Amino acid sequence: MNKSDLLEIISSKLANLSKKEIDLIVDTIFHKMTDALVRDERIEIRGFGSFEVRTRPARVGRNPKTGEKVFVGTRRVPFFKVGKELKEKINSSAPSTAIKSERSQSQKVSGA
Repeated sequence: MNKSDLLEIISSKLANLSKKEIDLIVDTIFHKMTDALVRDERIEIRGFGSFEVRTRPARVGRNPKTGEKVFVGTRRVPFFKVGKELKEKINSSAPSTAIKSERSQSQKVSGA
């Protein structure tokens, strides 16, 4: 799913709002979340997950092209932790069950 898909879904559920208004709402949410992370604030969305900024320490890396050692400075990276409810929904969904049944079917066919 991308942003335009999200806008379409919201506009189909909220017919009284224009697509321009929905786009403004979604942009505002994303900008406020980004601003909060820049200020080192944690974002928690119950049932979905949480976002926070973690600091990675400085280290000596390697240029993959030349193999030369390169100093990589301290940096801050966004981190998402999945909420319990979302994790449970994902793990109980049909696609993972379908994959398991496909594997067992292929094992039966191959005689494994």
